[in-house]
Amino acid sequence: MNRQLNLKRVAFIATVFFTALFASCGSQHENIDVNNVKINSGTVSGKTTDDGAVKIFMGVPFAAPPVGELRWKAPQAVAAWEGVRECIAPPPSAMQGKPMPFFGWTKEFLIPEEPVSEDCLYLNVWTPAQTDNDKLPVIVWIHGGGFTGGSGTVPLYDGEAMARKGVVFVTVNYRLGIFGFFAHPELSAETENHISGNYGILDQIAALQWVRDNIATFGGDPDRVTIAGQSAGAMSVNLLVVSPLAKGLFSRAIAQSGGMFGKSFGMGQTLHEAEASGKQLTDHLGVSINDLRLFAADSILKIRGRFSTVVDSVVILPVSETFAEGRHNDVSLISGWNADDGVSFGSVNSEMFKQRIKMQYGENADRFLEVFPANTDEEAAQSQKLLSSITFGWNNYTWAKLQSETGKHSAYLYYFKRVPPGEPNYGAFHSAEFAYALHTLHKWDRPFTDVDYRLEDLMSSYWVNFAATGNPNGEGLPLWSAFNNDNPQIIEFGDETQAAPLPFQKQLYFMNEINQ
Repeated sequence: MNRQLNLKRVAFIATVFFTALFASCGSQHENIDVNNVKINSGTVSGKTTDDGAVKIFMGVPFAAPPVGELRWKAPQAVAAWEGVRECIAPPPSAMQGKPMPFFGWTKEFLIPEEPVSEDCLYLNVWTPAQTDNDKLPVIVWIHGGGFTGGSGTVPLYDGEAMARKGVVFVTVNYRLGIFGFFAHPELSAETENHISGNYGILDQIAALQWVRDNIATFGGDPDRVTIAGQSAGAMSVNLLVVSPLAKGLFSRAIAQSGGMFGKSFGMGQTLHEAEASGKQLTDHLGVSINDLRLFAADSILKIRGRFSTVVDSVVILPVSETFAEGRHNDVSLISGWNADDGVSFGSVNSEMFKQRIKMQYGENADRFLEVFPANTDEEAAQSQKLLSSITFGWNNYTWAKLQSETGKHSAYLYYFKRVPPGEPNYGAFHSAEFAYALHTLHKWDRPFTDVDYRLEDLMSSYWVNFAATGNPNGEGLPLWSAFNNDNPQIIEFGDETQAAPLPFQKQLYFMNEINQ
């Protein structure tokens, strides 16, 4: 009897041992070798920071070069390659004018002067992951620049510091200007859905598909992807949130100073409008689309016209209607704007302001001038400044409001009012916040103080927490309540970070009323 019990005991121990052994073997995952990372199209190598904490891959192709016959076509799959592709240098920025500092946008906000090319569909990855099973949250940053400039290698978009906080950080390039947003009846006739334009947005979607399919290899979690952007990048995020083609490619969204609930700065034209504009251009030039595809990229860049996003009901749906009907991609949201977002967008005197308001708002003009008075030149200048900022603020407030009313996921609204120290002083200007949010103040040549570095740490922590959980709050951070339009509260990023009532409620509610 004892012998039988001992045999059973030995058998049991052996079973437990080998079960644990096989389970252990089955759960082993590959360490990320910076010199040998396999993605869908081949193998890439990158580089590491000096301390080895962050691995960096620059210039990873996510779509085929959009040149020749692929100019003005949806992005195509990357051709597979043999061997190891070295990805250690910044890729070409999309075709655009030479970067020139102006206003508050110094060299840190601009693309490198070289390289610039039509062959531009590349992304950059910063990852702190050790293995391909770390499943870290992912932030995909979409650059701004009015859909005519910018790239993923702008110095203030550097992802190393965010990676050190525990996210896989990705920046992407997309086609710009005439290369990214040229619509034309001949181009529409080439496609199954009879649409054209929006190639830049299709590039962003292709980049997100690449992230879905490949980011786990870099230690990222494809089920926790946050799309984020500022200005035109935030507008892009807004469009991706309503695009059926982007459904399931991300689970959270961050929009800094931008949205498309109104025709902001003339963007969001209809397909018919965009095609008519394109046809007028080719008629003026006396060329066909086939002719234009033979032009050198530098010659194409010189063509002047209006090239921006197109509401084509395939790639992009009407934003306000889609949200109102609850048909948007319902994801958690951070949204907000800056106190001086609009100071760079022109100045007016009293008479100019009044005339413009009467032309633009017709029967609502008198009420508009009560909310934004212009009885003197000084008053007009203040109303113009407020109106320009409210153009951003209304979009971002409206987004948070609609998400809180029609979505299942929470929205968090902020107001940034910290004035970066030093000169030039344009207040809390358009773009001033993202170096704080992305933890890149060290890349910006300003005499920052402890106040700035504290704010940078707070904002970037909120952003990382949000990417991880859909909620920006965390230990040691001031409470940031989810937005509720019945009691509209925001978080205020200034000399202090604190909860506050929604600013400029009178103006925001009026904008809501006249934009119904």
